[in-house]
Amino acid sequence: MLDGRIQNVEMSSARGEGKIKFPCGDLTLEGVLHLPDGSEPFPAVVVCHPHPLYGGAMDDFVVMAVCRALLQESIAAFRFNFRGVGESDGLHGKGVGEQEDVKAAVSYLCSRQEVDATRIGLAGYSFGAGIALSVAPQEERIQALAAVSPALTAAFPSLKNYVKPKFLVVGSADTFIPSERFLRLVGELAEPKEHHVVPGADHFWLGYEDVMVKSVASFFSRIFKEPARDGSKSYKEARGS
Repeated sequence: MLDGRIQNVEMSSARGEGKIKFPCGDLTLEGVLHLPDGSEPFPAVVVCHPHPLYGGAMDDFVVMAVCRALLQESIAAFRFNFRGVGESDGLHGKGVGEQEDVKAAVSYLCSRQEVDATRIGLAGYSFGAGIALSVAPQEERIQALAAVSPALTAAFPSLKNYVKPKFLVVGSADTFIPSERFLRLVGELAEPKEHHVVPGADHFWLGYEDVMVKSVASFFSRIFKEPARDGSKSYKEARGS
């Protein structure tokens, strides 16, 4: 089981880089790209961190744990700091500017030769999940979406007509996200969709992070290996790899 007491989960299987700087309009943001072993190009997922005003940053242990689980599925992971966090320029964008940050992170990821730009996913935890829910319907390059402990906000209605694969996971003991309301909102979302309520887990996942991150990584692994939307080839085969 992953140790929730530590902030930096070891990326022993990754070909990691140091901090990367990438543009977002007039701002410069920082991030870290983790590449798995194996043959390039890799599918990749942008991972968004929790609320900056409550200490959220790209080294959050849930974010790190999700990244490690993705690497174990041979999926690249790109975590980054929203504006105003760490060495990223700017000030907190009240959930609006952060949507531009995510789009910029997707653009950077797609520019990397090690990454298969036809197999890009988006994931987020808590505040980051809410931002991901808002961005995914606007961003054609996103092929799959995973939200961990997403706030039950106005972002949910935007997914009612969002027909790309999505996975939402919460804990049954999360006092911020009542399970009954979560299930009701998930029921209103367009297919394809998956969800999981982890018994006993709260908003912070201590002691339950292993099952959560494995479910997230498994979701992306299955999606990136499934037939493409034309029903004939996988995303990788459709690309000609």
